[in-house]
Amino acid sequence: MSFAVLRRNPFMADSCCRKGSRNALQELYNPLQSDLSGTAILHQARRDQVVDACRVYSASSRKRRVLTPGDLKHLVVDEDHELIYCYVPKVACTNWKRVMMVLTGHGKYSDPMEIPSNEAHIPSNLKTLNQYSIAEINHRLKNYLKFLFVREPFERLVSAYRNKFTLKYNSSFHKRFGTRIIRRYRKNATQDALLNGDDVKFKEFVEYLVDPATHRDGPLNEHWQTVYQLCHPCHIHYDMVGKYETLENDANYVLQLVGVTDSLRFPSYAKSTRTTDAMTAQFFSNISTQEQIQLFQLYRLDFLMFNYSIPSYLRMD
Repeated sequence: MSFAVLRRNPFMADSCCRKGSRNALQELYNPLQSDLSGTAILHQARRDQVVDACRVYSASSRKRRVLTPGDLKHLVVDEDHELIYCYVPKVACTNWKRVMMVLTGHGKYSDPMEIPSNEAHIPSNLKTLNQYSIAEINHRLKNYLKFLFVREPFERLVSAYRNKFTLKYNSSFHKRFGTRIIRRYRKNATQDALLNGDDVKFKEFVEYLVDPATHRDGPLNEHWQTVYQLCHPCHIHYDMVGKYETLENDANYVLQLVGVTDSLRFPSYAKSTRTTDAMTAQFFSNISTQEQIQLFQLYRLDFLMFNYSIPSYLRMD
């Protein structure tokens, strides 16, 4: 069953906004207000960027579709605070799920970091939008505060590769994807590599991503799927687009809009193994120009929608 997502003016405050968030949302959404704060202007510009990119995409593509409930499995719902979060793997989604568990836990949790990471990813611990009826889905998309967090697409991609293919404990990914990648793209692969799939090279991973056969097999895994395909920003008008690069400020701004900053802060810690731009450039140094161009085309909408520049290390000529 398909349904048309109800559209609305993303700059108008919802009449149902709760508690302390109402005034903040009015400040955020009203473009005629002369004394907009720098933060509100920043987030308005990010929303404008998404709208403009969607307009360009729709003008250049003949594809028209409506969303189905199955498209909404990444949208986590918090009924108490009338909040919807679209989670994107490798963009602090573990910590955001922890925060959402605190918000929806009715006092069961108070400190996000006390929630084990594996527990944050158990589907039954959070309710997603696809679990509602069509009418309930449309009501929530129209009236709830909706947000997502994004990251520079190739940093996110390299982060996903490092996590899923270079760490021994991710044997399920090695078996499911690694063995397939090695079988397709490695000449003279050893029996051990074909059996275990635990030593996939980044170049092989890229070959897999740009291969048309991969896309004929079905959607990409969520860890390297585009944000465009996971969160559908041309169909769903997000009120807030946060960025990994400004994670702490943006996250706490969301919590400010919801009116919970007195009792909850987004977890803050520096991860020494975080994938950086310099690290990403090193991974791309062995990728052919043709494959770099193909990979950029695959993630082009994410670059465009979220205002990320073409990386200086890419060879696009």
